[in-house]
Amino acid sequence: MLLLLIRHGLTPHVGNKLSGWASGVHLSDEGRAQADRLAERLHDVQIDAVYSSPLDRSLETALPVARDHKVRVRQREELGEVKYGALEGRSLKTLAKGKLWSRLRAWPSDVRFPNGESLRETQARAVAAIEQLRAEHPKQVVAVVSHGDWIRLSVAHYSGVHIDLYRRLNIDPASVSAIHFFEYGPIIQRVNDTGDLSTLARRQA
Repeated sequence: MLLLLIRHGLTPHVGNKLSGWASGVHLSDEGRAQADRLAERLHDVQIDAVYSSPLDRSLETALPVARDHKVRVRQREELGEVKYGALEGRSLKTLAKGKLWSRLRAWPSDVRFPNGESLRETQARAVAAIEQLRAEHPKQVVAVVSHGDWIRLSVAHYSGVHIDLYRRLNIDPASVSAIHFFEYGPIIQRVNDTGDLSTLARRQA
């Protein structure tokens, strides 16, 4: 199986607010242009199925890719972003001044977001979702459109990086990370790729 992990395109919140599961966060004009370019970049790559987080910004990014490959977008709750709870919608500048954010930088695996979940729980949810997709789509190519931290935690797991180091992985809007699952383990083929994806074309999963 070849798994393509795609972060949604830009929104007005990226770099400004912690969106999490907040409703009504849509792609910006630049984000919509990124989604269109993403579909073009993936045009020659075999994609058998497209899945998305149920959040608007992910669905809006997934649709151009799905249309180009003539498949439907399948939504799954477990592909959604970290549940930041009471912090959702707050300014990143404000959050950066708080004690919780300092703990998040120092010891991410020990942090639980108020009225939300821990990063350990998010990673467990993400890995369980990916393993389910592996079971449902053996020897196929599957695109999953999700969120920055969800993808970072997933890539960290399959590359053997501890949660406390997950922030060393950068995942830009509309980037593609690719994991090829073989019988004897996963191979990380791309991380945060925003350029040419032609070498993934016609690759057997």
